[in-house]
This record gives sequence, C-alpha cells and structure tokens, in this order.
Amino acid sequence: MATGETTVPHAAQQLPNHKVKVKQPGQRACNEKDDKGKFCGGHLKRWFYASDAVEQECACIEKAWGPSAEVYRCENCKTLYLPSPKDPSGVNVAGDGRISIFGLTIPPKDAK
Repeated sequence: MATGETTVPHAAQQLPNHKVKVKQPGQRACNEKDDKGKFCGGHLKRWFYASDAVEQECACIEKAWGPSAEVYRCENCKTLYLPSPKDPSGVNVAGDGRISIFGLTIPPKDAK
C-alpha cells in the first residue's frame, strides 16, 4: 500500500462488539441517540485500533477490515464511524478549511 492510502471497508457491516455507522460528509460529531433520544455529540477521532489493548483482545475489527482501515470513534459512546465515500476531505476529520475572507497579502521586505 502506498504512503497516504487507507483501506475503506465497503459496507458498514455490524460487528459483534461494536456499533458501526458511516460518517456524513464533513461530520465531526457523533449523531448517535441514547435511550432518551438525546444526541451524544461526542467528537469523532481517528482510532488506531491495532494498538489498542482492549481491541487486541477482541480483534473483531482487524479480522473484518484488516490492520489499517480508516476508522473513527466517538470519544463518549465509542460508536465506530467509517469514512463516507462522498467526503472530499479524505482522511482529515476537520475538513478542508476555508480561504481567508480578508484577502490580505503581505509584500516581501526590500533587501537593502
């Protein structure tokens, strides 16, 4: 696999010990609802499950998707999110960012 490439599982197959969802384009917060219908709202963070001690005991993610799949996990409820195939931002969860609305360009100093 080339540098920067990641493996994306084709479908959000449910795993025995994990709830799995697919991120919406640009999504950065968990949209899972609890028993009362309230949104979790936890941040989605890239999760490197191969080095996680608890996941090494289970190993169901590595068996299903391989050792280096791109997976995000909610920091609160631990729901797993797969990247959206429609998301243009790629690996970056925060998105592409925006160009400055001020349009300031500082000219270089004259060398004297």
